[in-house]
Amino acid sequence: MFYLKYRPHTIEDIDNKKVKEVIERILQTSRFSHAFLYVGQKGTGKTSTARIFTKAINCLNNKFADKSNKSFEPCNHCSNCKSIDNSSSVDIVELDAASNRGIDDIKNLIRESNFMPMSTRYRVFIIDEAHMITNEGFNALLKTLEEPPKSVIFILATTNKEKVPKTIISRCTLINFGKANKEDILSMLKRIIVREKITIDDKLLKLIPSVSENSFRDATKILEELVIQQKLTYDEGKNFLGVSRQNFLELIEKQNLKEILGWLTDFYENDGSIKVLIEQTLEELRLLLLSKNGLKFEEEVKSNLTLKEVLKLIKLLTEAYQNLRITPIESLPLETAMVEFYNLRSK
Repeated sequence: MFYLKYRPHTIEDIDNKKVKEVIERILQTSRFSHAFLYVGQKGTGKTSTARIFTKAINCLNNKFADKSNKSFEPCNHCSNCKSIDNSSSVDIVELDAASNRGIDDIKNLIRESNFMPMSTRYRVFIIDEAHMITNEGFNALLKTLEEPPKSVIFILATTNKEKVPKTIISRCTLINFGKANKEDILSMLKRIIVREKITIDDKLLKLIPSVSENSFRDATKILEELVIQQKLTYDEGKNFLGVSRQNFLELIEKQNLKEILGWLTDFYENDGSIKVLIEQTLEELRLLLLSKNGLKFEEEVKSNLTLKEVLKLIKLLTEAYQNLRITPIESLPLETAMVEFYNLRSK
């Protein structure tokens, strides 16, 4: 799988540029927190970054082992780096809080944190989906985060910061991964196609970040699907991904309800993705909203829609997107939104 094969292994390889800069600054100082909280949506590199950070502070060949060496990059060749990479280090514990969330699981983890490292400089506990820990578990963990052993570092990763108690957050250094931006995703994809010697239409490659839900992982999966299915031209790839062949917003501007409902029926029956269509249209509406409020973009954003119509469409399409989870017919929420929009427009 491309995502596993090309998972970053050094700080330089971290795809999220903002996060890379934060990690670099932390490692340059050599004075880092005993607890970190990585926050960001799925597929933004939280776990990969945690492993890279863990290797860097435990590497036997960089500045943390040799003060004359100024590099903080993990060498990926020493015994510590290799054991962390293949998950065989007894000093590095990865815990999935989605299935190990109770107070007994956390007590076991705390008990382990009291032991000195056997081969590394620091014992590191990486807790994924940390927001799933129970209240009792968090309360047990709090004491250890307040007074941790000097040789222990905790890295908590979560997609839902709001569910992590403020008392826990206050004890951690917060690193916000946010969403993967399109430029960073595209840079990652270009690295993969060069190494895999893939010939793909440049226009199609630039389309992948738009349908990847701002996720590095999802983007690599989409690229792999396109390669497996040999859909590497723009038209073939666009149709395979269920992306609209016509600008949906331009259709809306025509003010012909019958035409747009007919087009939606054809789009849906030919395996077009309603989810992707709504996401694309909302992104265009967002740019249009910002443009109508004075923001400038490299490419001029044009539309005959009024600001009031843009706001109404954003509201209706957002509701339609939320209703995709519960509808028995995928196209129905969007069709309903269009009928409501045109009825309001005609009044």
